[in-house]
Amino acid sequence: MVEEAPRLITGAALSDLYTVVDPVRMRRERAEKARAALKRHGVAAVVATGAQTVRYLTGAFSFDIQPMTIYTLFFAEGDPVVFPPAGSYHQLPDMMPWITEWQIARSWFEGVAGVEASNYEAAKFADAIAGLLKERGLANERLGVMGFDPLAVDALKEAGLEVVDGTPLILEASQTKTSDEITCLQLSASISGVGFQRGREVLKPGMTHAAVAREMATAIGGAGAEQINARAVAGPLAFERGLFGVPRIIEHGDIGYLWTCGTSYMGYTACLYRSFVLGRQPSAKEKSWYSDLHDRVDAVIDAIRPGATTADAAQHFPPASKWGYADEAEVLTVEFGHGVGLVNVASRHPSYNWPVINRQWSFDFPQVFEPGMVIAIESLEGEHRVGGVRLESMVVVTEDGAKLLDAFPRDEMLVIN
Repeated sequence: MVEEAPRLITGAALSDLYTVVDPVRMRRERAEKARAALKRHGVAAVVATGAQTVRYLTGAFSFDIQPMTIYTLFFAEGDPVVFPPAGSYHQLPDMMPWITEWQIARSWFEGVAGVEASNYEAAKFADAIAGLLKERGLANERLGVMGFDPLAVDALKEAGLEVVDGTPLILEASQTKTSDEITCLQLSASISGVGFQRGREVLKPGMTHAAVAREMATAIGGAGAEQINARAVAGPLAFERGLFGVPRIIEHGDIGYLWTCGTSYMGYTACLYRSFVLGRQPSAKEKSWYSDLHDRVDAVIDAIRPGATTADAAQHFPPASKWGYADEAEVLTVEFGHGVGLVNVASRHPSYNWPVINRQWSFDFPQVFEPGMVIAIESLEGEHRVGGVRLESMVVVTEDGAKLLDAFPRDEMLVIN
């Protein structure tokens, strides 16, 4: 029996009357976890790009205008240096006084600058990083690199630095969440519920997928989301996962789903689905689809507990052959579980974190569940070009097992008349 985590006692708005999250504590605790990971692996510093990853490490933020336009040199000991892009470089320092050193970012837009200009800028980038490491007596220490292209990595090596992959270090640091991070994720789930409710209210035959999504997005923004993402998919596009932006008209009797994956609070992204049938009761087959789907997701959740592994949970997902597929890769991203958080590889939303649960690699490469992990579990059922249902829920791993963070109804599909 899947249980809920304790419900929130505040909303998204910050106030002096209560504590929603403590941003100062959250920044400090995230940095402490990252420094500890670097020390465990004998890495003196990491140069990391990606707006949300920089935010995780330092609390500083500027949008990814293009790839690698904001980055940080984050040290195992000492204050980080933040490199924001033009336009933000002169704006951020007095807004983020906890950052003690700023330098302008060098960027080549991942090759858009042209071959010669890219080589030139990459060398300037590497020289700046090497100079800062030398200033701190770390020129001969190992440097982690996260999110940069091969040109940047080669330039750092040519500058005489010993380079290692920093991505696993930061994913390791961020795989368990602090209490403030968990609250942020629960708030993103709560805000998503506002979007689901609005979709439930406005869905009717004759609306397009995009029109429903716009209504949901307006409600999500009003509830306090930092970033907004909402979609409605119905009819033959609902299995497996068809195009979202097409102007298909939703028809009487359609079965489908709503989703809010990428909606965030303080950068922490939700990843949630809810299914519906419009204008009628579900058929016996459709009820069976949803019952199987719900029971499967709950079985995965029940298997998530400290000390167990992703292999223990993955066995509750059916093999891809259930749908006639030849390879487990054919259900990656639709029949799996994944950590959610702030660290953002390749600046994608939602932010996938460790651990990952699936039949594709969990049996051979299991990861251990730990208290404080927040994981989204999703699954699907249906028939190709007929329709289908999906369910995704977010859970936090506690000492007593996994507890639901999303409170919007999930035991049955939504019947919308």
